[in-house]
Formats: sequence, C-alpha cells, structure tokens
Amino acid sequence: METKAIAPLTKADQRNAVIAGFLGWTLDAFDFFILVMVVPAVARDFHKSVPAIALTLTASLATRPIGAILFGIMADRFGRRVPMMANVIFYSVVEFFSGLAPSYGLFLVLRLLYGIGMGGEWGVGASLTMESVPPKWRGIISGLLQEGYAVGYLLAALAYFSVFPHWGWRPMFFIGGLPALLSLFIRSRVKETEAWHSSRTDWATYRTAIAQSWPRFLYLVLLMTFMNSMSHGTQDMFPTFLTRQRHYSVGIVTLVTIVSMIGALSGGIVVGHLSDRWGRRRAMLTAVTVAVLLIPLWILAPNITTIMLGAFAMQFMVQGAWGVIPAHLIELSPHQLRGFFPGFAYQVGVLCASSIGYIESSVGEHLTYSTSMGLAMLIVMGCLWLIVKFGPEEHGKLFVMPKPEPTVPTEMEPRRLRPTG
Repeated sequence: METKAIAPLTKADQRNAVIAGFLGWTLDAFDFFILVMVVPAVARDFHKSVPAIALTLTASLATRPIGAILFGIMADRFGRRVPMMANVIFYSVVEFFSGLAPSYGLFLVLRLLYGIGMGGEWGVGASLTMESVPPKWRGIISGLLQEGYAVGYLLAALAYFSVFPHWGWRPMFFIGGLPALLSLFIRSRVKETEAWHSSRTDWATYRTAIAQSWPRFLYLVLLMTFMNSMSHGTQDMFPTFLTRQRHYSVGIVTLVTIVSMIGALSGGIVVGHLSDRWGRRRAMLTAVTVAVLLIPLWILAPNITTIMLGAFAMQFMVQGAWGVIPAHLIELSPHQLRGFFPGFAYQVGVLCASSIGYIESSVGEHLTYSTSMGLAMLIVMGCLWLIVKFGPEEHGKLFVMPKPEPTVPTEMEPRRLRPTG
C-alpha cells in the first residue's frame, strides 16, 4: 500500500499525544476503581454478598478482550484518533448509567459493557503514545503512561472520601461520565503518527501478520496474565481487606490508598526510566524480586504506619514493573499490528487473570484476607519472575524504518550508453 509523505510530529504534537494517552488511561482507571472503593456499599444496596459484587469486577475484566479486538483493529485500519475518541465516549456513557442501575442484574450487564470500553483504551492509547515519542524517552514515558492507572485509582480514592460519605456510591458513577469530554481534546489537538501511516497495509498482509505472530502472542498473553494477577491481586481487594479485617474508617482507607498510589506513580516512572538504561527485562525482574520480599510487610503490618509503608513500597514495585509494559509490549509487536496486537494480548491476559479478586475475596471470607492475598501473590510473583527471565526483548526497536538512500552508480558499474545519431 502506498503511503503519503507525512511531516514528523512537532514537540507540541508529541506532548499532546502523551497527554491524550495518559488522560485516557487515567480516566478509564478512575471509572474502574470507583467500584473497587464501594464494593461493600453496593453489596448492601443490592442485598448481595461481597463476592457477588467482586464478580462484577471480574465481569469488567473478562470482556476487555472484546474491546481490544474491536478498537484495536479500527486503530490499525483508520488511525489512532477516531477509535480513541469513540472508546472514551463509550466507556464514559456506560459508567454514567451504572450509577442508575436499579438491580444487580442490570448493574452486572453494564459492567460487562464497561469492560469492552476499558479493553479498547489501553492498546490504542499506548500505540499512539509510544509511536509519538523518540525511542530514548520511551521507557520514562511508558512509566508515565501506565501510571495513569495509579492516578485514576488516586482520583477514585479522593471521590470516595469527598462524595461517598455524603451522597453514597451512585453519584460517584455519575462523575465517571465526565471523561467523555476528553474526546474534544483528542479531536482538536492530537495528530496521527508517522509510524501508523508507514505501517498501514492491505487486509491480506494484515491477516498474514496475525497468523505468523501467534507464538509471540501466546508469550505476551502469559506475561500479561501474571502481570494483571499481580496488579489486581494487590489492589482490588485491598480496600476491602482494610475495612473488613482491619476495620478502618473511610478516611483511613482513603489515606492508605492515596499513599499506595503515590508509591505506584513513583515506581512506574522510576523503573520505566531505568528500563531505558538497564533493558526492559532486567528492570522488571528487579521490581518483582523486591515485591516478593515485601509481601510480609504489605499484608501483616501491625499498625497503620507500617501498613502505609507496606502499601507504598508494594505498589512502587508492582507498578514499577508495570511501568515498563507499554514500551515492552509495543516493541514486541509486529509493526502492522501495533494497534491490535499489544492491546489484545494485554486484555486476554486480563481475562485469564480476571478471577483473582473473586478468588481472594472468597478465600478471605472463609480464612482471612491477609492469608488469602499473601499466598496468592507469593505464587503469582514467583511465576511472573520466571516468565520475564526467559522471555524476549526488543529494547529500542525502531517504529519508523529509515528510508534507503538512493543508489549512486560507481565507477565499477556499467554506464548506460545514450543513443547517438
């Protein structure tokens, strides 16, 4: 397929792409973690158990691959901007209507739909952002982008603190409809990348690239299964652990969550930056190793001070490893498939890990949440370490291949004779 000459992105264009990718993932995470903060309250209103509401979290995680397929293929065929705008509007509208759900059944359906929107955002936003920045900045921007997830959790905690005690859980979902406004910024300020234009191809080549890439795809699914199990396993039930086992108030739970997300944001940027120097795998292995050592402090801390310390340190390492993921997955993806491939692998991994919150809550209700979460993360992190250790890496891979220089005839080459007469 022929491509037009595309002007390189200016620094302002690069900045706007990073802002769009960061805010898209931040607001998506905000919408997801609103429910994490209010699981017990929703359970009371719908007269259901905590594991039943945890199942709606699983539902959102389980449908994310559908969104990755739909929006990812759209992003490879039609560019990153329009699918990203459609995605943000979709998940914002579904979030708003979740706050109006009159019954558990309809709430569950809406959370299934929400997962489709959440599943589409990461792949499109990551490809847009990583294609827009220079390779030398890819690691630190990767950490910043991924930690939009932590900022979203932090915003959800602030909403929980300021909105929930006065008006309950439903208005928090109404606030979750506001991210739709981000689509206006994307439409007016974000440009398509040169890498997307240069990688566009016909459907036959696109299908061939998918068929030939299945070994790499399976590895990425395995990687993302355990990455998501580690992230959701240390975050989703942690507020419930603090309220049900430690019996802390809304204010204390909010404070611990804020401290942990400050750790997450710091870890993502620091470890992401280190991955530019050390390589992607070495940076991830270091973070996971330290996270394993932190499990006792994280889950068995005796008082609120050490609980905050453990929460900060654990999320620094967990989300530090995650900070490498956007750059790592985009670099490991075929150039024709950067909109679809990394996002779909990510979300299939989410699907495979989607039961982690339900498992932890179910075991936690029978034993203790500290026992359930501690043992689960010991197993998950040990498996993840092995997967990263023996996996591939393409640190610094070029997304736009340099154009070949025009050949100039040398003295050794025969010269074409011009006709005479």
